[in-house]
Amino acid sequence: MNHVPFLAVEGPIGVGKTSLARKIASHFDLHLLKEIVEENPFLSKFYDDIDAWSFQTEMFFLCNRYKQLEDIQRLYLSANKPVVADYHITKNMIFAKRTLAEEQFDKYEQIYHILTADMPKPNVMIYLDASLDTLLARITQRGRAVEQNIQASYLQQLKQDYEIFMDTFEKENPDIPVIRIDGDQLDFIKYQTDLEKIIQKIEHQLIKGARNR
Repeated sequence: MNHVPFLAVEGPIGVGKTSLARKIASHFDLHLLKEIVEENPFLSKFYDDIDAWSFQTEMFFLCNRYKQLEDIQRLYLSANKPVVADYHITKNMIFAKRTLAEEQFDKYEQIYHILTADMPKPNVMIYLDASLDTLLARITQRGRAVEQNIQASYLQQLKQDYEIFMDTFEKENPDIPVIRIDGDQLDFIKYQTDLEKIIQKIEHQLIKGARNR
């Protein structure tokens, strides 16, 4: 695993991953890696008709995230420059399993494993979660046009998929600590004290990781 600090923030749509990643980047002076979302030309069509546009949507995300991580490894981690990302590429499998038909998923999974076999892994995972009502409210508040047709049922399923994913991630990656944050209990946007609690958890893991090198 990479020894240069590489943090990833994950969680369902609308939970505040990018906002938290920005604050982490500012506090620790890290390079911020942001996922490409609105640039996906298939995304608005996907939310209107998931079955018809899921494969194109997922393949666009996979190829772009692969390129981003390739650049991060070459330009930052290899140069001993720490990074925080507002996603982890394994999230692709969460969405693909939920949206792709079995035959499509089999093809997608093969491509995914080929592309990600030697990609850099984070040494701290920050999992941000919140209730369905909170997620829906934040999606409405930030007003992204492509997200306005997201169904509550789809978002609830996604929340459950994330919970299963994170449990599996911890079991399969015992050397990567997972910091779990309840977005209903800690509002790091409104309250500085809540942000400081999160920062303290991250500092603890970074210090612990440095000692174990």
